[in-house]
Amino acid sequence: MLRGRLGLETARIPHADRHGLLWLSRGALTVRDGTLRFERHASPDADSSMDAGEYGIPFQSLSMILLGPGSTVSHDALRLMARHGTGLVAVGEDGVRCYTAPPLMPDTSDIARRQMRAWVDAQGSRITIARKMYALRLGEVLPHTDITVLRGIEGARMKRTYQNLSRQYGITWRRRRYDRTNPTAADIPNQAINHASVAVTAAAVIAVTSLGAIPQLGFIHEHSGEAFALDIADLFRDTVLLPAAFQAAAEVEKNPRLDVERHTRRTTGDMLRKERVIPKMIDRIRTLFQDVTPLDAGPAVDATLMDGWPDEDAPDQDSLEEEVQ
Repeated sequence: MLRGRLGLETARIPHADRHGLLWLSRGALTVRDGTLRFERHASPDADSSMDAGEYGIPFQSLSMILLGPGSTVSHDALRLMARHGTGLVAVGEDGVRCYTAPPLMPDTSDIARRQMRAWVDAQGSRITIARKMYALRLGEVLPHTDITVLRGIEGARMKRTYQNLSRQYGITWRRRRYDRTNPTAADIPNQAINHASVAVTAAAVIAVTSLGAIPQLGFIHEHSGEAFALDIADLFRDTVLLPAAFQAAAEVEKNPRLDVERHTRRTTGDMLRKERVIPKMIDRIRTLFQDVTPLDAGPAVDATLMDGWPDEDAPDQDSLEEEVQ
């Protein structure tokens, strides 16, 4: 009855007020009676504790849905989620691959134009933004202006962070290992880091795309198609990603009946909500570019120029066909 009334169809809850991510797998994501529904076909397994059945999804209170293997999504579901700004990411088995992240289409290009201006200035603003990121992570402004040196300093700090967290949570830490072709071959702490990384990176994708920033233009990461999202995720590596991973790993080692992926997802998800990570990511992106002047968007197009299109002087279709012949 209220369809089209009061702006309800297009109203969007800001991502700062939403509750993060929801994992779904082995089922169908559809719309019924205007409500997003997930019909799970499988019994509880290593990927999900959900029983087979149909569930209503409170999509307007979610920032993004992570859709796992064995799942389908309908056109109506995509349309409804796009209208309300809820993202959808297809993730692979074991939660270590991210296949797609549809844009959330913000209302302004301001952040993207600021990011572009900073990124193209390789010897100036680009390294300044990278130094800001390292300052946010390390708690000090490093004097170095060589990105290779900055990465080296950060790498040395990370080794100490791994060691400190392993002592704090009482688990054995050898070294960081990640084989993309065989992720389950790693030990429990490394597997937990992989799964926590997926969740935090997905949160960063939400923050980046909701502001209209350009995921490909990173300032520390360079070659990935989501380089800037990885930059933002790394801002929370020491405070969210690794603590969640080590906490989950310690609990799994104490109770081997726990599934490392599912338990890490829940632990990380709880921390993302409690720490309000997505709103913080959004604020930090804005802070990074607040001193950067946006690129000139160029002169506005006068809409009246399009009146009467096609132009009366333009050849009609019959004339075009005759010329082709």
